[in-house]
Amino acid sequence: MRIERVSDAAGVVAAGPLLDRPPVADATRRFLADPGHHLLVAYEEDVPAGFVTGVEMTHPDKGTEMFLYELAVAEGHRNRGIGRSLVAALAELARDRGCYGMWVLTDPGNAAAQIAYSAAGGVREADQAFITWTFSTAAG
Repeated sequence: MRIERVSDAAGVVAAGPLLDRPPVADATRRFLADPGHHLLVAYEEDVPAGFVTGVEMTHPDKGTEMFLYELAVAEGHRNRGIGRSLVAALAELARDRGCYGMWVLTDPGNAAAQIAYSAAGGVREADQAFITWTFSTAAG
């Protein structure tokens, strides 16, 4: 397995089957144009097997941290350490870019994600609330 940072639309399209929906051209361009947006893809024998996305977030009094936006591993590639490796690679990228930390939200019942995050060094915080606003549908 190898992990690469995707920096072009062709790489996003190749990883498209791993995404929730097919990539949208305008959203892909915007994502790739922002130096604080990161897409890492794990390949097994040149086939995309999983991905992780991260977004750098900067606050005036705290500095920059990495938000792990999404992690996915193709069903036929699960339970091989790919998720853990992707999270660890994003954490390494965050450190290299000067982030003071990294965080992620996940469903309490998503045991696979929690295992991957913990195996890559993440620590679960107690008593957190997840609150959302929905303004419109995302791309598509």
